[in-house]
This record gives sequence, structure tokens and C-alpha cells, in this order.
Amino acid sequence: MYLIGDIGNSEIKVCLVNSRKQIIKRISFTSKNISLKKIRNNFKSLNQYYSNINKILFCSVVPKIFRLIKHFLKTKTNTRCFEIKNLDLSSSLKIKVNYNQVGSDRIANSISLAKPKKNFIIIDLGTATTFDVLIGKNYVGGIIAPGIKISLNTLSDNATLIPKIDLKKIRKVIGIDTKSAVRSGFFWGYAGLIDNIINLIKKETRKSFKVIITGGFSKLIKNPIKTKVIENKNITLKGLIKTLELIK
Repeated sequence: MYLIGDIGNSEIKVCLVNSRKQIIKRISFTSKNISLKKIRNNFKSLNQYYSNINKILFCSVVPKIFRLIKHFLKTKTNTRCFEIKNLDLSSSLKIKVNYNQVGSDRIANSISLAKPKKNFIIIDLGTATTFDVLIGKNYVGGIIAPGIKISLNTLSDNATLIPKIDLKKIRKVIGIDTKSAVRSGFFWGYAGLIDNIINLIKKETRKSFKVIITGGFSKLIKNPIKTKVIENKNITLKGLIKTLELIK
């Protein structure tokens, strides 16, 4: 069996994978206020499996949390815990930018899709809104924009008369009160941002792309986007599963 995990700024996802590379168990919990006690409590359902785990792989954008989980797993298994960027990924992905400055989750996403003669734009609507550009098996760079939730919270925290607002699907562009005006700004505004950046990427590269969208707001935002997109919620985990074969 294998253990894979995605450590993000907002959420931690951990999956148990069988020898056929199928996910047989999932656990998830928030990254907020992390501690060994919290990790121990959330990993309880894996207690019966530790002796059968022979590969462990994580992608992490929060080094402190990865170190805590790595320390915890060291007490439970005799298997080395790898972070994806510590592996030689050259056979799966050619990274054409500063390797140290590309997030592990974005690398996992890219490995999931990288294929010769296929081009992808991967949009991740998470803590940040990120765009990653894949041309064949080459990761050529990306774009980072503010995340939707962080932007919403920042607006309400800094504007006295704007309350906390949950983003939801709306039909009209012109708001009739504060809530509907803010929802319109974010719903249609982010759709416009995404369409515009996709078009600029196509113009700059002079190539066509399949566009994959993932992350917490992907289901909501994919509807108003004019560009045809494919939603894939498990792209990061699939990238980790694909990378397991690189662990010797």
C-alpha cells in the first residue's frame, strides 16, 4: 500500500492507495492550528494500515506542517516520507522556470497531465488563483492571482460597511444592494479575469490548450467562464499517484 498527501494552506488531504493505484481511503482536515495532537487524531483511521505501507509521498506548500506529519509518520512506519520536489522528476516533467519557486501542488498537477504533443492550462482556484502552462511535458511557467476567499475576506475586513459574504451563482451583473454588488464583482469579475488570462496565454504562446480547472471554487466559477473548461477535483492526488513510480 501507499500513502499520499496534499498539504495546502487551507486543507490537508491524505489518501491510502492500493497496489493498483486506486484510492481506498481518504481523510481531510484543516491546516489551521495544526499540532501533533491534531495530526494524531485525524490519522487514527489509518492505524491498522501502517505496517503495510511501503511508499509515502506528499506535496506541500506549508513546510512546517510537512515536517510535523513526517515526524509523526516516522513513529508509525519504517517507510521514508518523501516530498515530491525531493525526487528526480525529469522523466515526468521538464521544468523550465526556477524550480525552487514552483509550488509542490502545482508540480503534482502538472505531472498528472503532462503528455507529449498535448498542451494544458491548469487553473487552481484555491488559497491563490493559479494558472500553470504545460506545453507537452514542459512546464513553461504560470500566473498567480489573489484567491477568491482571501480577497472576499480582505474586502470585508477593511471596508466597514461590507459584511462577510459567501460567493454564489448569480444571473444579473448589476447588483441592487451591497451583497449582490459584491457577489457580482467576484462572480463575474473572476470569470473575466480567467478568460482574459487564458486568451493572453494563447496569444503569447501561439498555441491551443485544453483548460483544466480545480480547487474549492472550481464548480462555481466554471459556469460563467466563456472558455470551455474541464473540472478535475482530483488532479493533485492523481499527480502524486503517478509520481509514486519514481520512488525506488
